[in-house]
Amino acid sequence: MTSTDGRRVGVAAVLPAKDEAERIAATVAAVRGIPGVDLVVVVDDGSSDATAELAREAGAEVARHARNRGKAAAMTTGAAHVARHEAVEHGADASLPSRPLLFVDGDLEDSASNVAALVPPVLEGRADMTIATLPPQKTPGGGRGFVVRLARKGIADLTGFEAVQPLSGMRCITREAFEAATPLARGWGVEVGLTVDVLLAGLRVEEVPCELHHRVSGSDWRGQLHRARQYRDVALALARRRARRGLR
Repeated sequence: MTSTDGRRVGVAAVLPAKDEAERIAATVAAVRGIPGVDLVVVVDDGSSDATAELAREAGAEVARHARNRGKAAAMTTGAAHVARHEAVEHGADASLPSRPLLFVDGDLEDSASNVAALVPPVLEGRADMTIATLPPQKTPGGGRGFVVRLARKGIADLTGFEAVQPLSGMRCITREAFEAATPLARGWGVEVGLTVDVLLAGLRVEEVPCELHHRVSGSDWRGQLHRARQYRDVALALARRRARRGLR
């Protein structure tokens, strides 16, 4: 694929994953088939199963955390791995462009091929970050939308951007935009923090419909605990960004 200046540009896919042995191989295979993707990095975030081994067998490069450090840390590790790969690949030629980063959840299996729609707006210079919007999932979740509403309102209050799916983790982003959002917001606030920081840097964000399906949190105590942590992290990410702007 080519950038706006006509140079050939590959895309680096980064897949944060924890205990995804059942799904990671299919997800990696699907992502490797996306036009333009020439590097796939799976960040094994402290898995207790064979996620890393199966990802490597499926054709991904693997970076590992000895213990679980959370999604934001996994995304940062993946981006750093890509940068090191490019430093070796480019050598002394500093004029070569950095790959856009395509962040993909590790549990999408075959449907991961559909994140391909996120890439063209970034490579063509129409957006600095694209965000996938998902259809209704095959298995309904057990939440009541509290976290989504908090995230959507917080993003709109800070930036004026009306996000359809503010918590979507599937994104394609230029290196410039990623650096503008670094350090990333902690934990489950990472997506909201990314959106706010990229927009406040004066960069462009576009939501793109993608036919993706992943596991959803149920209504049992584990699902409720997950949503409580999400709410906490999103609220913290928004509070810190309001504080930076002198808002309450």
